Amino acid sequence: MTIRIGLIGSGNISETHVRAAREISGVEVAAVYGRNSDRVASLCQRYGGRPFQEFDQFLAHRPMDLVVIGTPSGLHATQGIEAARRGLHVLTEKPMDISTERADALIQATEKAGVKLGIIFQDRLKPDILRLREMIRGGQLGKVLLVDARVKWYRPPEYYSGSGWRGTFSLDGGGALINQGVHTVDLLLWLLGDVKSLQARSRTSLHAIEVEDTCATILEFAGGPLCTLQATTAAYPGFPRRVEITGSEGTVVLEDDRIVLAQLKKSTGDLVHSTSVNDEGASSHVVSDLGGHRAILVDFIRAIETNGTPACNGQEGRRSIALIESIYRASRDLECVYTTTA
Repeated sequence: MTIRIGLIGSGNISETHVRAAREISGVEVAAVYGRNSDRVASLCQRYGGRPFQEFDQFLAHRPMDLVVIGTPSGLHATQGIEAARRGLHVLTEKPMDISTERADALIQATEKAGVKLGIIFQDRLKPDILRLREMIRGGQLGKVLLVDARVKWYRPPEYYSGSGWRGTFSLDGGGALINQGVHTVDLLLWLLGDVKSLQARSRTSLHAIEVEDTCATILEFAGGPLCTLQATTAAYPGFPRRVEITGSEGTVVLEDDRIVLAQLKKSTGDLVHSTSVNDEGASSHVVSDLGGHRAILVDFIRAIETNGTPACNGQEGRRSIALIESIYRASRDLECVYTTTA
């Protein structure tokens, strides 16, 4: 069975999507939509598909089974809703939009249309992160007590000044937390469950942008663990993401999605897959490793073909937005209780 994909967007992340798609057997690029005609034409020339600058014409193109959205965050829900109304499955980059209100509208539209909705949180399919989740769920760390999550990245001034949407309230929804830190927010929720309360501070420390480039948060999870979460794009030259999880039976450290340290009271053998660190993302927004995006595409296509559930569906994707909204409120209001109530 051939699956035909339409790309919404023509920037760097859309090129990652199309390159990942081309590595999957039975997948073809049907069409590419974007406002930059030169970029759209270039993508189609290199990877196939028909170019479009008119969104309605793009959505009407057939055959096409699903769309992959790689446009500014504040456009995801609007574009996804229109695609769903045309009977197309929707796979969108993180975050699924910049507010829970918009996320809910997208969830409702896909449910009404009977199409699948998936969010690209590729960390959920990375081998060492899957192993860590099983270790936590299996009790190998004992009672999880303390977590430290750091996204201390760097983006140069032109990352923002050369973009019409990054660092804006209207299309980015925030700064370092919702754009760069959102993967880590999703990861913490996926590993540890819901958050009960939080305190936060955010500020614009370095960049000339509307939103924060630095945020620090203390999270108390419903299951008991306390967590410090830092996210910034002002930490020159940029450092690998690091997540340290300490339980009553041991500690595990992730750096850039690899287990680099695992010390347990009851050892189960060599838990460290790699001590080398790939700091992709720390100082550049360009993705060179296609493995995570390819795995998400394969998973989403499988969900379509088997009527299954994607690795991160709409309700799961909503959780990170809800928590980030609460963090932003807390940074303004000094303290905020986070709940999962829709």
